[in-house]
Amino acid sequence: MSDRELQRLDFLKTAGLADAVRTPLAGDASTRRYERLRTADGRKLILMDQAPAEESAVAPEDADADQRRALGYNAEARLAGGSVAAFVAIAGWLRDKGLSAPTIGARDTVGGLAVLEDLGDDVFASHDRDLQTIYGAAVDALAGLHEATPPRVIEADGERWPLHRYDGLAYRAGLDPFLEWWPAFAGLPAPSDEARAEWTALWAPVIALGESAAPVFVHRDYHAENLLWLPGRSGLARVGMIDFQDAVSGHPAWDLLHLLQDARRDVPPELETAMLDRYLAARGPALDRETFLHDYRALAALNAARILGRVFARQEVLFRRDRYTAFMPRTWRHLERNLGRGDLEGLRGWFDRHVPAGARAAENRS
Repeated sequence: MSDRELQRLDFLKTAGLADAVRTPLAGDASTRRYERLRTADGRKLILMDQAPAEESAVAPEDADADQRRALGYNAEARLAGGSVAAFVAIAGWLRDKGLSAPTIGARDTVGGLAVLEDLGDDVFASHDRDLQTIYGAAVDALAGLHEATPPRVIEADGERWPLHRYDGLAYRAGLDPFLEWWPAFAGLPAPSDEARAEWTALWAPVIALGESAAPVFVHRDYHAENLLWLPGRSGLARVGMIDFQDAVSGHPAWDLLHLLQDARRDVPPELETAMLDRYLAARGPALDRETFLHDYRALAALNAARILGRVFARQEVLFRRDRYTAFMPRTWRHLERNLGRGDLEGLRGWFDRHVPAGARAAENRS
């Protein structure tokens, strides 16, 4: 029995859950793991397990760019490193806003363990019908969140967590790994210094767009596998939210483009258009329509490149997590569609020169 399992058993005993039946749940690309707990009286709970030693350091509140680079990827990208304290604080803050984030039972934030409310299994990704209703609720929840100026620090449920700004260094930390991991995955030569310099220059205006908008609360992983449909609740609370511990403040398009250009499932173009219209109508004069839609497409292109390199190709090359290859063609389609705009033609040309069509599909890699 591993030391970590002994920690889990001790934690569950202290929480009065030593006799609960434990069932592992499917994981994701992170170092977190989850189990469903079923007690003798029929209650269902979730055990969240985030071993602290499996993550690099996170950014202190006042860290500058050089300090963040020295600390590693989590600090550069302003990720929470799976922090249980971040999850607890943000969950409490979201619930205070009338949204459905899990309530927290027993927790050991230093040890990386917590017992959560079980919001069920009815994830958006399991729905093929009535998408207008469930996606409309998800968009309404974002619009409601975005009406408020995000706090610099979130304090809730006895925990405190900084809500960092999603800044240029964070964008670059996610985007630039494409230059390493997609060539490694697709069997392409490493980009030349000239190609790298061109990449940096071409993406700079897009990153500037991301930094320039009035910031809102950004969940950061707002897609169909992290949202649960709770029809027994009312209003905005019908949307259950998980996996929000990496939240930041940033551009209002960021969560929308994750939802509507989902790497893991097809979202019909007419639904994307309808939901963008719904969001803009809800925000009213707070946003200029043409500016917002321009930013949305440009940032969606950046996000597609980020996912293809830092997430999908890296997971495949390092860990042989082959399930991600199934998502690659869809994500390339998102990228190509977004780069079809005239003002992004320089980026489209970069990809045409350095990642030809035959090196974009997973089945064609060498």
